[in-house]
Amino acid sequence: MRALVVGELRPDYAGVHVRDLPTPEPGPGEVRVKVLAAAVNFPDLMQTRGEHQHKPALPFIGGMEMAGVVDAVGPGVTALREGDEVCAGGRGVFAEYAVFSAATLRKKPKGLTFAQAAGYPVAYLTAYVALRRCADAQAGEWVLVHGAAGGVGLAAVDYARVLGCKVIAASASDEKLAVIAAEYDVDATVNVSGGFRERVKEITGGRGADVIYDPVGGDVFDESTRCIAFGGRILSIGFTSGRLPVLPVNIALIKGFSLIGVRAGEYGRQFPDKGRENNEAIWKLAEDGLVKPRVHHEYPLDQWREAYETLAQRKVVGKTIIRPDL
Repeated sequence: MRALVVGELRPDYAGVHVRDLPTPEPGPGEVRVKVLAAAVNFPDLMQTRGEHQHKPALPFIGGMEMAGVVDAVGPGVTALREGDEVCAGGRGVFAEYAVFSAATLRKKPKGLTFAQAAGYPVAYLTAYVALRRCADAQAGEWVLVHGAAGGVGLAAVDYARVLGCKVIAASASDEKLAVIAAEYDVDATVNVSGGFRERVKEITGGRGADVIYDPVGGDVFDESTRCIAFGGRILSIGFTSGRLPVLPVNIALIKGFSLIGVRAGEYGRQFPDKGRENNEAIWKLAEDGLVKPRVHHEYPLDQWREAYETLAQRKVVGKTIIRPDL
């Protein structure tokens, strides 16, 4: 099979190549999946340089979420059969085939395409844990979503609508904001270039945002502390800006807000029962047709570099997908 292999940790993806590898065989309790779509996430880019907290042993196959069709079933598997359409989060999915424990796979919701299902679990689990578990966002509250055009940002926009919140989508691109406004029922959009706190206060009638969802960090985080409502919650999702911000605690004291770090996967590991509930909840949203995951573009495996660059250059509205079958 062909797979995208990280052989060395080097800048500019210099250690990343498409390789021919033996097709894996499923063992007891496992199934082999023909991967039809795999989503690209920022950690995939970071792992090629060793900059992510999770550091797989070299060499490794990239990718962490996919959708496809069961191709072979190992001994002892009864819940799945060849031809079943499935999706999962995992490791090593930028490949034509991948092996999973049968227990980790989920039937693909009929309402989602393979590309939508591949880009669904990481983004929507993050949005669910952040807004539902950590912030306990309520209907009618103002939610400011930074990086709203990215995968985890757009999922938060989408899920906040489901919760009945009033949503402000924020980005540095008017073009991206126009796409979001056209496809999602947001209450307002804000271009963060040149500052945004006064605009957020204007939109919220001077109160500020009750919840701020921040996967960007850096200057965006700094200014967010100036437009958070008293008693509000800032959710730290990540640092795509490249700068880790520092919070002067006197600002939090004066404005009475909470800063909450969000690691959706770790939340499930720390609280297994809630983790299972979280996963059931997000897939029910998809099965009920309540959310609208957006696919930005689909690339063949040989065009993996172009796929990576859509994220690196901030060109994405939604999720970028690699299609190993093309």
